[in-house]
Amino acid sequence: MQIYTCSERSESNGLNPQQREAVEHTEGPLLILAGAGSGKTKVITHRISYLIEKNLASTENIIALTFTNKAADEMKNRVMSLLKGLNPPNMGRLWVSTFHSACLRILRKNIDRLGYKRDFIVYDANDSLSLIKVCMKEMDISDERYSPKSIAGSISSLKSELMDKIQHPENKIQEVVNDIYALYLKSLKESNALDFDDLLMKTTLLFEGEPVVLDNYRNRFKYLMVDEYQDTNRSQYRLVQLLSSGHRNICVVGDDDQCIYQWRGATIRNIMEFERDYPDAKVIKLEENYRSTQTILDAAWAVVSKNMYRKEKRLWTRKNRGERIFYYRASDEHDESGFITSKVRELHQKERVPYKDIAVFYRTNAQSRVLEDALRRDGIPYRIYGGLKFFDRKEIKDILAYLKIVINPNDSVSFKRIINVPARGIGNATVERLTEYAKSKGINYVEAVRGGSQESGARSHGLKEFYNIFKKLEAIITSDTASAVIKEAVEITGYLEMLKKEGTDEAEDRIENLKELITAAEEYEERTEDKSIAGFLDQSALVSDADSISDTSGSVSLMTLHISKGLEFPAVFITGMEGRIFPHISSLDDPAEMEEERRLCYVGITRAKERLFLVNAEKRRIYGQEMYNPPSEFIKDIPGELMSYGVDELRSREPEYRNHNNSLTPKLTNSLTPFSVGSKVAHPQFGSGVVLQKEGSGENTKLTIFFRNAGKKKLALKHASLKKI
Repeated sequence: MQIYTCSERSESNGLNPQQREAVEHTEGPLLILAGAGSGKTKVITHRISYLIEKNLASTENIIALTFTNKAADEMKNRVMSLLKGLNPPNMGRLWVSTFHSACLRILRKNIDRLGYKRDFIVYDANDSLSLIKVCMKEMDISDERYSPKSIAGSISSLKSELMDKIQHPENKIQEVVNDIYALYLKSLKESNALDFDDLLMKTTLLFEGEPVVLDNYRNRFKYLMVDEYQDTNRSQYRLVQLLSSGHRNICVVGDDDQCIYQWRGATIRNIMEFERDYPDAKVIKLEENYRSTQTILDAAWAVVSKNMYRKEKRLWTRKNRGERIFYYRASDEHDESGFITSKVRELHQKERVPYKDIAVFYRTNAQSRVLEDALRRDGIPYRIYGGLKFFDRKEIKDILAYLKIVINPNDSVSFKRIINVPARGIGNATVERLTEYAKSKGINYVEAVRGGSQESGARSHGLKEFYNIFKKLEAIITSDTASAVIKEAVEITGYLEMLKKEGTDEAEDRIENLKELITAAEEYEERTEDKSIAGFLDQSALVSDADSISDTSGSVSLMTLHISKGLEFPAVFITGMEGRIFPHISSLDDPAEMEEERRLCYVGITRAKERLFLVNAEKRRIYGQEMYNPPSEFIKDIPGELMSYGVDELRSREPEYRNHNNSLTPKLTNSLTPFSVGSKVAHPQFGSGVVLQKEGSGENTKLTIFFRNAGKKKLALKHASLKKI
């Protein structure tokens, strides 16, 4: 995959007038509205170097915050390149990092003020989910009636909003969330552990509750810059507000049209209302695009400009108009994937486009299966992103859990994960007894194991074996580098021997993954002065999906539209461009969510540099049912003069596909009578919904409807008391 940034192509040409104005405005609040591909990274890095070159700040007076390690590393490298000749002192004291990395750094020095030990462990999403399940079991709450993942999502949302409970529960589910949340917080504290959301929440609470700590960082960081400000949540907003209070030299860069993460806590209000928070703010728009053709930019604007809640801006480019957008309406999902495969082959063989320069986006991961089958059959190499991350693989989590429990013997999740891995005859009943024993005596898990190992019997033999492993790891944990500790750990724990004895292809793959873990630790040691395993564990806990995307693969890239944000490809396919798929069915009766779907479409379109293909299907089997979907309304938004078919059978029917605004959009085949497929309806009990399927006729008509609050229901029309919205 080839990943470019617009600024790399224009670096030698200097700054355009708007970019220069943003760089040189150094005092007071500044909002930079940076459209897709307009050079925002270039502006941030030049602004940092400008502050240092003009002696307005030293390296230690600047902090720049972003959302991925990849973006932070890119910024840091560019700043170092810009300041190469100047060679300022203390470059290592320049903070360019993700929000979570910065907060982790602050908490490592100050969390004892909140009643935690500084050697706390950071739980990833899977660890947090495991702990929530333990809490639910302890409270005798059914994980079939109440989804642990849903509970985890609710807790994450509460933490993003800096709330320790739902203030006024409106139903039983919210009461259950509050109860689990309270025990979950208590369990985290007992384990001396923080989850990912805690890094932001605890730092905010630290600043609010400890003015001395806040003053220390506020006085140090005289200039604060925030990238992707449209993606900040409530806790990040508050952190930025606290750090910039006083000097108010806050510069935020973002694009309201690219706010696509509200489902995980980001709030578009932060960027939309920046001028309310800072009435004296300078606002600069970056509208010149260095990435895409004008045709692609016009199509993106045609979609996103329908949103009411946005700041007016329109991207333009000095590049030529480029080719028209290629639109194909397939008969079904197999025809859709067949078209994409043949077009990818054509681009590669006839137009010499490398596979790494081609990407296929979809709204949901479920859409990838048929596409993968087609690519495999045609022998086209591909790589799919957004699946199981490296640090989420079982063997990786197992070995790291051993090291976590040595660093923090109170870590209940890691302890329960590896107490019997490899198998040593320690069952669940023994684990429960050890847990109760540790709680009753006020000791950690390892001390409880030592007590149990002094008994006689098979169980004590397993506990003694585990305790001996712990002591061997304890002896090397601080004396060796991270990679050396991991090499020893796979041997000492017996994990490598276990996989070798298994002797399967899967076991061999897992051994290779453990070798790659050692390589990851070696690369970490090359990048940082901290060579310790504790530092490596911190770094691995902060890895995101975007950080795992490589630009060296010679394969077609497959990913969801959400993952595509921040990337660029010469050729892009967006699949499933049909109603109920994209825009997603859950957004159809919610104006705010519908606006986010439009922004997501805008993001997808603006990833394309030169060629864009929009594809959909008249029917598709997905989620276990056959769906007949109208074309996406986003396709209808794009003016016809920007579109082309390029398929003979469709070209011959082109007049049939014209609609009232001259867009090249197939006419809907569904009946326009009430309650046709795609209709929005209201039910007296279930609320608003969308018709998915229609069976029978007259009095025997049955409708399958997706209700926002009640899920999917199959209803007899004559008894349903439905109203069309």
